[in-house]
Amino acid sequence: MVQFNEERQEKRVRDLRRDEEEQLTEILSKKYGLPYLDLTNAPINRDALRVITQEKARMAKLTVFNIIDKNISVAVQSPSLSVTKEALQELTDRGYRPEVFLVSSRSLESTWERYKDLSYSFETKGGALDISNEEILEAVKSVKHIQDVKGLIENVLAMKKGFRISRILEIILAGALATKASDVHLEAEETYVRLRYRLDGVLVDILTFDHETFGLLLSRVKLISGLKLNIKKTAQDGRFTIKMGIEDIEVRTSVLPGAYNEAVVLRVLNPKSIAVPLEELGIHPRLLAILDHEIKKPNGMILTTGPTGSGKTTTLYAFLKKVHTPQIKIITIENPIEYHIPGIVQTQTDTEKGYTFLEGLRSALRQDPDVIMVGEIRDRETAEIAINSSLTGHLVFSTLHTNNAAGAYPRLIDLGANPKVLTSSIAISMAQRLVRKLCTTCRKAVTLVGEEKKLVEDVLGSIRDKSYIKGIQKETVWEHQGCEKCNFTGFKGRVGIFEAIVTDEEIERVVRENPSEREIKKAAEHQDLLSIRQDGVLKVLTGITSLEELKRVVDVDYE
Repeated sequence: MVQFNEERQEKRVRDLRRDEEEQLTEILSKKYGLPYLDLTNAPINRDALRVITQEKARMAKLTVFNIIDKNISVAVQSPSLSVTKEALQELTDRGYRPEVFLVSSRSLESTWERYKDLSYSFETKGGALDISNEEILEAVKSVKHIQDVKGLIENVLAMKKGFRISRILEIILAGALATKASDVHLEAEETYVRLRYRLDGVLVDILTFDHETFGLLLSRVKLISGLKLNIKKTAQDGRFTIKMGIEDIEVRTSVLPGAYNEAVVLRVLNPKSIAVPLEELGIHPRLLAILDHEIKKPNGMILTTGPTGSGKTTTLYAFLKKVHTPQIKIITIENPIEYHIPGIVQTQTDTEKGYTFLEGLRSALRQDPDVIMVGEIRDRETAEIAINSSLTGHLVFSTLHTNNAAGAYPRLIDLGANPKVLTSSIAISMAQRLVRKLCTTCRKAVTLVGEEKKLVEDVLGSIRDKSYIKGIQKETVWEHQGCEKCNFTGFKGRVGIFEAIVTDEEIERVVRENPSEREIKKAAEHQDLLSIRQDGVLKVLTGITSLEELKRVVDVDYE
């Protein structure tokens, strides 16, 4: 005999009716020319609810569910209702800029229910996630290891959904700040979602959680980043600011369509991690003395080269802080502004509005600066103006995407720079990489043997000026182990490895005659400056990093 389950049958009918209502709303959205949304499980910006009272929202058949500055996202059941039109006009009259979405009555009801959360929520500014409340600041203090982040998130997952999503995001960000992570990665796999931090340039797994939680978290990230909730098939970029006490920490959001859901990367631009003095970057004292001499000159160009994430911007900021005095005017053109320096005019490019590095540089020159920092030279016009600026009484700092110091010259010639003018402009070309520093608490000394011993001897043998290796032991290197102080990674912090070429008569001759990387390197040998490979091996022998870590970053076997 078949048992009839009345409760299950009623649930099926309710589900069918709900699906039919959502399908009908989606069809009507095309008719009205408005984007469709289902807000039943979406996180709502509580400050957005404060824009209009619950009574007025119910009367006008609408709700405000997100706000960034004066830009608001408004969900309506029908844009043709007179009460809805009047309410939208009233919002416009108050200075708001509404973006209207079509939703079902069920979506509206679920959003109106959120008004009851207002009495015990803490306020956040539009476009800024305020984590300066006591609980989150306490979370930052309580996170000593990445395992602590996992524990805190797992505790919050047990809370009821109405509160947990915002709290999970706050703990993820608080954990990133506490562990000094540069990026937060949220990646959807087939049956789970993975959270990873980039610590000292390497991705580390934190925990995995379910797709339902990720869906809510993704919506929350999109809301505070100013991204479109209904766009899922194309990449989107946004930003928000973490208000932490008196500090503003900017977070850049990148959302990319993936196989199982969208992938999210949050880049944490922490001013503390980038405000490193020039003397603490890891530059060898001999090169440091040359740089110190060059940045004191009133004109010329100093270029820093290397791949993305090699610390070029940190080096440029260190230059700026070194030359900054009240007597000179400094202007920067950046994307993004990662560290605010008082007394310096810093501008940020915005390609959507046509404000590029080129336009920024042109505008900066009209401001009569003494020093200009151009975040990146990437086209012919920017290269030409930067070079001409360095020839006409300006000190110019900039970056290029090349693999080594010698590559800067042919790269600029490829961009259309005149070789004769180029050598008069560039004072020094640098290249750099970042290697992780060994944790001094748990590192382990091992004796050099076999292939590794031969490799180190070959690199040391290639150093022409033997004063570099005077007093340095050549028998022992150190390996990483792992302890509580380094999150069991064996590494703590990063340091730069550098090489540089100073433009002298020999470099000028080669650049005019045969500007290939190989010839420029050969012409620079008499300068007796360390290559990245040599600088790295010296840092290995002094216990700063490991040979394995150096091999991860540079090709030690070839130069």
